Amino acid sequence: MNTLIAVSGLGIFCLLAEIINLRKAIVPVSVVALLAILGLTISEFNHPSSWYYNMIVVSNFSVAFSSLFIVLTVFLILMSGDYYKDKPSKFSDFIAIKIFLLAGAIAMVSFGNLSMFFIGIEILSIALYILAGSERLSLLSNEAGMKYFLLGSFASGFILFGICLVYGATGYFDVAEIYELSQGAGLPIWFYFGITMMLIGMLFKIAAAPFHFWAPDVYEGSPTLVTATMSTLAKVVAVATLYKLVTGLNKEMPYSFEIALLAVAILTMFVGNLLALRQENVKRMMAFSGISHAGFMLLALLSLTTAAGTLFYYTAAYALAGIAAFAVITAVTKNKETQNVADFNGLGKRHPILAAILTMALLSMAGIPIFAGFFAKFSLFTQTIEAGYLIAVIVGVVNSIISIGYYFKLILAMYNKEADDEATSISWVYTLVAIVAIALNIGMGIYPSCMMDLLK
Repeated sequence: MNTLIAVSGLGIFCLLAEIINLRKAIVPVSVVALLAILGLTISEFNHPSSWYYNMIVVSNFSVAFSSLFIVLTVFLILMSGDYYKDKPSKFSDFIAIKIFLLAGAIAMVSFGNLSMFFIGIEILSIALYILAGSERLSLLSNEAGMKYFLLGSFASGFILFGICLVYGATGYFDVAEIYELSQGAGLPIWFYFGITMMLIGMLFKIAAAPFHFWAPDVYEGSPTLVTATMSTLAKVVAVATLYKLVTGLNKEMPYSFEIALLAVAILTMFVGNLLALRQENVKRMMAFSGISHAGFMLLALLSLTTAAGTLFYYTAAYALAGIAAFAVITAVTKNKETQNVADFNGLGKRHPILAAILTMALLSMAGIPIFAGFFAKFSLFTQTIEAGYLIAVIVGVVNSIISIGYYFKLILAMYNKEADDEATSISWVYTLVAIVAIALNIGMGIYPSCMMDLLK
């Protein structure tokens, strides 16, 4: 709860800083404050508590994921300083929106009541709607914002109606009370309809097939830094919330739900990887890559009793690789109208450090050692086999091989093709963020137990 209050207070400060002409201090103050809040959050580890009649529940799960969200937000805000420097009148607004987005993310993994769960979703979603359409003179950004708003609101309607059905069946919004009632017999069938509707809404939020159609267009049309936010922070938040929702409402997932989830995971992996092979726009490619990774993350839900540590490790490995990749993508395409693979031709000669970092990030996403992505997939596959779903592991291995095709399309462009234009200067901020993010990813790959053992 202290973390949520501190983050909200920081967001208000960012808005007030514009009024009192402290615009230049927003980024450094925000970064320092977030690092301090990170320390405050970590101090709550192994100190469970609940606040305001169980509205907010602090647990090791919420502390671990909240810490990850804060780290990702620090990276995004560091890049925002250069990315929005030509929009001084809107600078504080964009930073504040990202801070409030973080507040919604923390609420989503700390809820103990379904009303707080929905409030967290809406805070995060509204922030993303605004950011997606923030380039008001760009038709692609306008389209992305409108499409995301309309489809996102539709998905939120599913979640809200599902919450209403669960409340009608149990008489409670409190997750602990609903959990106790779900262990007995006699709940009406609309309880399960409500759970199903909430799951459908959350599958939309993580862009799982067949609810993924919004992602490629929204990722392509949104400003690149916003796409980075959606691909890393927003996706990790949605997956963690889905896990917390499923485990919070029922001890064991019904077999029919497991089979449905398995089918969605397999479909999501194939749809994401096969369609990514056809893409020339890097942001659309990363959108389909994110869809495929959502399928991998869904496999963690097939073994709820042991999934928390593996899911945390996988999401952290994916998000850090994504931050490193998007730091390079943002730096290279910032002043260009397109974000195609051809724009990265010859990057290995023009900016060898950035090319090396992007290569390592893509290799981590593909699941190549020594990067954390390999150990994340290995742990996930081991857990899935123990849960009795060998077919899912076979599909996962096949899809990992398929993903190499489009990741290497970008890698080969950087090293095997000549650049079409001259090298341009790139802000040191993007290089710093990329180096730190990929270093953390490699560190996690070398010492995987440090992360996976946190939630055992």
